[in-house]
Amino acid sequence: MAEAEWRYRYVGPADVREASEGGAAGAPIRSRQDFESWVAAVDARDLAEPFTYVVDVDGVLRLAPRRSEHLACAGGGEVLGAGEMSFAQGPDGAWTVSEVSNLSTGYCPDVTSWLAVAAALHRACLAAPGGFTAAVVFRRCANCQERNVVRDDDFVCAVCGALLPLRWNLDPSHVPGPL
Repeated sequence: MAEAEWRYRYVGPADVREASEGGAAGAPIRSRQDFESWVAAVDARDLAEPFTYVVDVDGVLRLAPRRSEHLACAGGGEVLGAGEMSFAQGPDGAWTVSEVSNLSTGYCPDVTSWLAVAAALHRACLAAPGGFTAAVVFRRCANCQERNVVRDDDFVCAVCGALLPLRWNLDPSHVPGPL
């Protein structure tokens, strides 16, 4: 399976999984019209902060308020991408994606998930940056099993100090070859 086709499983805390069960999935954005209808119904105060997003396994962008868990936005399933997304409206009234990240500590998607995110945005006719405006590198410590955010290329576990793998490893079944 190519990296762009990875399906990310939820790897976050069990209590978040339990709290997210039965919640409504994020709004599906399959087209520009879907986005226009969705954004017209969004509280203006919510537009001041990023939204939670996922790209579901069908390649559909789903959006929810930032305070939503990614797992709930995904309807409890696997995703092709997840993170936070902001929008800006230009002088002509057209909306664009102004910022997008892969910041989801529940799914911890690799930076290569950008390909699935870009494809979903393209299908929805939403102009976007050429990549994540804030790319987050996630790794699981082989020593203590803690999920880590790697900062400044410092591949050291924040909990136990062990060296972290250079390749994405939050779900080892998705990583080809040795870590």
